[in-house]
Amino acid sequence: QVQLVESGGGLVQAGGSLRLSCAASGRTISMNCMAWFRQAPGKEREFVAAVRRTDGRTDYGDSVKGRFTISRDNARNTVYLQMNSLKPEDTAVYYCAADMDRSAVVAGTPGYWGQGTQVTVSS
Repeated sequence: QVQLVESGGGLVQAGGSLRLSCAASGRTISMNCMAWFRQAPGKEREFVAAVRRTDGRTDYGDSVKGRFTISRDNARNTVYLQMNSLKPEDTAVYYCAADMDRSAVVAGTPGYWGQGTQVTVSS
């Protein structure tokens, strides 16, 4: 089992920055690929970014490339999402996710999810 706890959400003005954190505990092997997804009201859940433990490989959704950066601290089992140049359309609940298999994460079906943290960007 893996437990994921997000923090760092909040209200920010457009153009501002936020950093989300996700602290993981449990079976380390299941945390090989850690990721962020988001879901805005009335919209489908969207892949944001992922990072792999073994080689540090990162992936980003098209809508956040160049503005968001995902990183992880393996010693602390924590993954971060630095969000810069925020836009109102970035408003959503952001979820941390984890899986042993990167392909499961990229497909949107990771085995473990956090409870989510709200990010609101005002115009």
